[in-house]
Amino acid sequence: LMERALRATEGLSFETLREPEPGLVMVRARIDGSGNRFNAGEATMVRCAVRLRCAQTVTIGVGYCLGRDAERARCIAQLDALLQQPSHQADAMRAVIVPLRRLIEQARGVEQRRTAASRVVFHTLQGEATR
Repeated sequence: LMERALRATEGLSFETLREPEPGLVMVRARIDGSGNRFNAGEATMVRCAVRLRCAQTVTIGVGYCLGRDAERARCIAQLDALLQQPSHQADAMRAVIVPLRRLIEQARGVEQRRTAASRVVFHTLQGEATR
């Protein structure tokens, strides 16, 4: 989706401020019901920064993504810069953000249905436990 939307903006010139560079981030999690944090480990990620000059506006887009996909980080940074441009925001929202939101909602629906199918309702078992 992102690549297709960015192909439609071929007339725009993105200046790379920070080439996509891989690195590590610490993944933190919460333990049991207390919510205490702990370091779960490290994950690879890529970051990138670009500048977009369009009309009278200059925006800087920043992209981070898990993994090692440098082009994906560049696309995210370019999309971030486009979303900050008033003249391109509506098109970027329609071409990328709305379809991604739909895909996320569909995936959540599938996961919720899968979880609901294995749900145990404990109050229905209560009568059996008192016999």
